[in-house]
Amino acid sequence: MMNGSTGRRPGGRGRVRAASAALCLFAGALTATAVGASPATALTPPVSITADDLTTWQTNGIVWSMAATNGVVYAGGTFSTIRPPDAAAGTSEQPAVNFAAFDAATGAPTGCSLSFTLSSGTATVRALALSPDGGTLYAGGQFGAVNGVGVSNIAAIDTATCTPRQNFKIAVSATVRALDVTADTVYLAGDFNSVGGQTRSKFAAVSTGASLLPWTADADEVARAVQVTPDGQHVALGGDFFTVNGTTSHALAVVDATTGALTKSYPGFIPNTSTVQDLTTDATGLYTANEGTGGGVFDGRIAIDLDDYQQRWRDTCLGATQAVLVHSGVLFSGSHAHDCASMGGFPDQPRRHLLAQSVDDPTLLPWFPDTNDGIGEPVGPRVMTQTDKGGRHYLWVGGEFTTVNGGGQQGLTRFADGPDTGAPWVPNVSLSTVTPGRIDVNWQTSFDTDDGELTYRIYKDGASTPVHTVTGYSLFWDRPQLKWTDTDVAVGETHSYRITASDGTNTSAKSPAQSATVAAATQAYPARVLSDGATLYWRYDEGTSTFAADTTAGLNNGFLRNGPAYQQTPAAIAGSSTAIGFDGATEYAYSNKLHAQPARFSVETWIKTTTTRGGKVIGFGNLTMQNSSRYDKQVYMANNGRLVFGVYSGGYRTVTTTGAYNDGNWHHVVATQGTAGMALYVDGQLRASNFLYSGNENYPGYWRVGGDNLANWPNRPTSNFFAGQIDETAVYPTALSASQVSAHYALRTSE
Repeated sequence: MMNGSTGRRPGGRGRVRAASAALCLFAGALTATAVGASPATALTPPVSITADDLTTWQTNGIVWSMAATNGVVYAGGTFSTIRPPDAAAGTSEQPAVNFAAFDAATGAPTGCSLSFTLSSGTATVRALALSPDGGTLYAGGQFGAVNGVGVSNIAAIDTATCTPRQNFKIAVSATVRALDVTADTVYLAGDFNSVGGQTRSKFAAVSTGASLLPWTADADEVARAVQVTPDGQHVALGGDFFTVNGTTSHALAVVDATTGALTKSYPGFIPNTSTVQDLTTDATGLYTANEGTGGGVFDGRIAIDLDDYQQRWRDTCLGATQAVLVHSGVLFSGSHAHDCASMGGFPDQPRRHLLAQSVDDPTLLPWFPDTNDGIGEPVGPRVMTQTDKGGRHYLWVGGEFTTVNGGGQQGLTRFADGPDTGAPWVPNVSLSTVTPGRIDVNWQTSFDTDDGELTYRIYKDGASTPVHTVTGYSLFWDRPQLKWTDTDVAVGETHSYRITASDGTNTSAKSPAQSATVAAATQAYPARVLSDGATLYWRYDEGTSTFAADTTAGLNNGFLRNGPAYQQTPAAIAGSSTAIGFDGATEYAYSNKLHAQPARFSVETWIKTTTTRGGKVIGFGNLTMQNSSRYDKQVYMANNGRLVFGVYSGGYRTVTTTGAYNDGNWHHVVATQGTAGMALYVDGQLRASNFLYSGNENYPGYWRVGGDNLANWPNRPTSNFFAGQIDETAVYPTALSASQVSAHYALRTSE
């Protein structure tokens, strides 16, 4: 949500992965039998560009603009040198004053060298656009000379000779931020109020011979984007403005390409707190990049149909979109997106700077290369362009970033339609022997930066041939649990399992071997939890991983954050199970699934602690990667060791035990809410209740264990996070009865 600008970058279409490959994936998904597989997602549009960045020369400053043709990429911005890939800042540099040209296929500079300068102040190239024939490169920004030839914020470069055109000179009174070009017209957008000595407010058009045209589309605030429609009949305008030619139209408008007369206005379409930073088109659509500041902002992307200029879709991600580009039916964007939960995407993860969506649907596609925010006004990517060379298609990204995919890389990076070299993450595996005569193999689906549909192969007892193969769909924030049951076993036998994940080209290493012994009898405690209707049941029997396997049929697995202590013994109940330890500072678990408000519920878990700082044991919150901003339906411990059960229902409604439970022993804790109100049980006995409150706050959220926000709640402890061991956590969609609770507690030693 920070202000910035980008130059014009053309749309375009290119090759996609073979349709037969997608059909094969789908066919494989149809034969999958593992519980939890999601074959329908195999039908999402393929993203032909891989997420693997290619070696590329770097700049020592911000790249604001790019244009590309015939395998050459032109970059403009605010920088003074370029340097080879992997070279540290200040080393191996060569001069490049706000402009450089690169070979699209190698990432290395070409022989085209230009210097954009200003007699006083800082020069910058904010916009680059090529003529349709590629013979002329138009540059806009804030500069007074190109290679010493005097100009006024706009210039034309002959691409064959890499020299300024002497016959294209016209004075523009202030910064040019965006350009688009047809065979005979150059459209300008920026901060200016006069062009060629005549009044033109923020937008203007000049002939390719540098004569001011009568086209008039005056705006009242800064213009940041200009885009001619594919039919050449209209021009889309973007920026900060509130009026165009005196008519209300905030941030976006469409005007006639010949006169500038308003064709489509957008009053109230984009919030007043937001702007349009970039525009691009394909054959049927216009696409916007939006940025906002303050409350109620709109930071995402909008797709608009060109036939009637009405909205096709919009997403509601937060995080200052700066650049958009279309390729093969996919809308690529550069931003610093940090919350896409409102549109079904990632909730509150760290910022993601490069995203992909279908031009027909805002759902995020599985393409997640990443940069950092970088320098200056930290957003990360600022501009995109594309071109073909040698039979390959290249997507270039420029901006203010200093890392790409975790490695040092400043200002520029590029991607191509292959080869795909990145393997998926190694799956996290957990085995369960709750039911006699079988072993349940559970695993957390993996993540691959450019493939959502992955194939999993299970290897048993060290064999080289898999015993089971299945596909599943996952994204970095949504890694659902899959399960396969091995019934080809006998009581008393011990078997080991390893799993790989493959994107069809690259395969992960095998997961570490996990072993289990086939049980002869039903385990009483987990069997009772399941029979009483738990819809989430984490037993914490995993090794070192990020995975809390769910024992229920719902496969409602958890993410374990910040490395809690695994396989703690003795566990809360008898048998071979283990517990997990949380540090009371940063460690916690949260459910992979986002849940609607549970009107009736029970939470159950075992705890063991000696803390005097308190902390949340279990609760319901709206965020996953940071403390929630909405949170209730929770059990927490006060500093004195007493347990508090609370919901929000027109106020903070809590019940509290009279006894303390920070004595270093295992304690069974159950909190319920139903038509009979609130009840808190400890060690099988009702310890506190209130029949008055049967409602709780309505918001979607995640179940969290071990820590979350407790601000403003009664008897708030020193710590939001619980220091101690936790075991056998279960959630139910009903209020357990007192007899059910006491029965669970009684089974603690019966394994």
